[in-house]
Order: sequence, then C-alpha cells, then structure tokens
Amino acid sequence: MSYTGPDFEPPQPRRSPLRRPLTVAVAALVPGALLGWGVYAAVGGPDDGDGGGSDRAGGAGTSAAPSSVAPASSAPASPGDDDGKKPAGSSPAPTSKAPSASGPLTGKVVVIDPGHNPANFQHATEINRKVNVGTHWKECDTTGTATNAGWPEAKFTLDVAHRLRDLLQEQGATVKLTQDGDRSFGPCVDERARIGNEAKADAAISIHADGSGAGNRGFHVIMPGSVHEGAADTRAIVAPSAELGERVAGGFVRVTGTAPSNYLGDGTGLVTRTDLGGLNLSTVPKVFIECGNMRDSKDAALLTSGSWRQKAAQGMSEGIVSFLRG
Repeated sequence: MSYTGPDFEPPQPRRSPLRRPLTVAVAALVPGALLGWGVYAAVGGPDDGDGGGSDRAGGAGTSAAPSSVAPASSAPASPGDDDGKKPAGSSPAPTSKAPSASGPLTGKVVVIDPGHNPANFQHATEINRKVNVGTHWKECDTTGTATNAGWPEAKFTLDVAHRLRDLLQEQGATVKLTQDGDRSFGPCVDERARIGNEAKADAAISIHADGSGAGNRGFHVIMPGSVHEGAADTRAIVAPSAELGERVAGGFVRVTGTAPSNYLGDGTGLVTRTDLGGLNLSTVPKVFIECGNMRDSKDAALLTSGSWRQKAAQGMSEGIVSFLRG
C-alpha cells in the first residue's frame, strides 16, 4: 500500500501493548525466520530495506520518510513473468473452484480483501468521499501504489487473492472476496470490514503492497490494537488477530524466504495499529499484510514474479490454516 492509502496516518513511534507477548511468540519462529533471511540475503542482499505501509501508523520501529506514489492512471506496463507463460499481471482463472468436500478447513469461512481496485483511478470523486471508520472519518479508498514501471498494487493484490483463494478452497474452506475486479471502484474501507463481519468469517486478511522509499524492503503484518471508541470496538478480536498475524508472518517467512520489514516492527514483521478502519470496524479476527515495497527495485522484482506471488499466497495460506486448526 502507498503512504496515501485509505487508512494511512503518519506513524507515531511507540511501544505496542502487545509487543512483549508478540516478541515471545516471534521468538518461537526464529529458526524458520533465520532460514528465510538466509535465502533473502542470497537473492537480494541484507542492506536493502523492506516496504513501507500505506495502512501504517503507530507501529513499532522507525519508518522511512514518505515517498510520492504514482497512481495507476494510465495503462500500466505489465512486467514479464518469470514463469514465461503469461504477463505477471495475469491472475489464475477468475472462476473459483468449489470447496473440497472435506478438508481441514471444512466449515470455516475466510474473507480475503484484495486492497484497492484497479479501476479506482477512474473514480476520484467516489473514492475521495469520506466514510466513518469508527474513530474518525477517512477517504473511501485510494488508487494504491505502483511499481516504478507503473504496475499497480491493485493488480498485485487481486492476483495474490485469487491464488490464496484457490489454496484455501482446496483445504475445504468457504472463501469470500471483498471484490473480484467486478466493481467499478472500491469497496470503501468500511464496507470491506462489513463484508467480513456479515460473513461471520473465522479469519480475514487484507492483502497489500507498500509504496515506501527505495531501499526499504520486506513484508510486515498489521494487527489491530485495542480500540473502543465510536463505532469501533476491537477488544474481542485483538488476541485472536495477534495469533493470526504471528502465524501468517511465520508462514510467509518460511515459504517465500523474504525477510521481515527492516524499518517497521523491530525485525519481527509484526506491527500493531489503531487507526485503520478496516481493522477498527472488524468484529472478526483480521490482519493486513504488506507483502513488500513496490518502489524498491529488488522488492518489485519479487512482487512482479508469478512464481513468487504463488509462494506469497502459499505462505499466507499456511499461516491461516495453522490459525484455524488451532
């Protein structure tokens, strides 16, 4: 997500109330994380930071100065796919497979929220209108960020959402997307939360990519902090969302070999925020994941790779399966 994301406010460095238990939990993931970092260093170099968060504020760690984000306002370049079969912007077949008759997630409902919408740039008036996100009013949505070559975050998120959906359905889950490229814009951030709530999701995940400065690399998972104000009350979902976030982060490291953010989360890849409408209005366990930084050339090379996006989806899937199986 870009720094101009619908839920963005400038980061306020502070210690999260969940930091101590999260640090303990992340310690249990150290062996796998170290292996992931080793692979990451081999392919990208340890001196490159990870992506920043457009839906970030109040997370631990130091954030880089915001960079300008180029909206996907014209036909973006579609980077070559390393699989050599189709453009990297291509998704698996949009028709979803029926859930398996049986599987470890039979009876479970997962809501996947592909961040932004590829057509948002054509609807500036609609996406700029303010909606109530519980604690304050915020823009309905934004265009998201893009790679320096012009490939938009919204296409990345929808592609990964399709891949994740298929993996979870193979495990027997019932999967619902907040949008599937079937809307002219949005949905707004409040509706994205409402879709998960109305589905009574056992887990919800919002997929994004960052728009931070060059040199910032890696992923981070954003979890809700405790909020009880206006229409927002996250108290019941803070603990399960933290567990979901830890498991998704662990799966992501193991499968992709990508290091956690080098500028947020103190190296854990975990950030807690209380300003995001998509989390504050949720009544079901929910996290955001910023998969990397589209404005860094090395991270962009991963994000535009079809085979890496499949690994990203697999990592998320393994984390969600682990969470839902307890």
